[in-house]
Amino acid sequence: MFIGHFAVAFAAKRAAPTVSRGTWFVACELIDLIWPVLLLLGIETVVISPGITAFTPLDFVSYPWTHSLLMCAVWALAMAVLYWALRRDRVDAIVIGIVVLSHWFLDAIVHRPDLPLAPGSDVKIGLGLWNFIAGTVLLETAMFLAALWFYAAGSQARDRIGRYGFLALVALLIVSYVSAAFGPLPPSVAAIAWTGIAGGILFGGLGYWIDRHRTVRA
Repeated sequence: MFIGHFAVAFAAKRAAPTVSRGTWFVACELIDLIWPVLLLLGIETVVISPGITAFTPLDFVSYPWTHSLLMCAVWALAMAVLYWALRRDRVDAIVIGIVVLSHWFLDAIVHRPDLPLAPGSDVKIGLGLWNFIAGTVLLETAMFLAALWFYAAGSQARDRIGRYGFLALVALLIVSYVSAAFGPLPPSVAAIAWTGIAGGILFGGLGYWIDRHRTVRA
């Protein structure tokens, strides 16, 4: 799940327009922004295993501190509390927490049963849509297009950056998705981690930048 997470961010931006798009991008991908750091530290583990699913070659061996339901809820609460402390907007903070937590439930649709309920739990969740490439692409594409339509229907560009920068952002998200899904195998786990960190910084930065050049109504 990649552009499916960003679909939630675009929809949330329309629902709560005072929150920067960059913040929504961070919220929807917060779990996957922390995960590569823990990979590099050796705290969580992933293995490149071609054929583990039809869609992705990644075998998520252990990631309870980012991708368990309990810890997703903890990270969601942490970001919501941080936003409330900085902005004092309780409603927006709650929605931010919901967006962060949505990451686990969307992942549960596509992952094989490897998402733990809590650190130390033997119960693993996953409906396994990644075993069906067409179903995975159809679901994420439908989510992304629907969210883009919802967002675009209530927004307009303030200038050329708001118009063409937004289109470039959407194109970059789609290219990144296609490259990750259908490109060559990653050369190493470290490459996966550093790519994830760089991608998070890139999309978060673009989100904050373009947000200043578009107007959104609720």
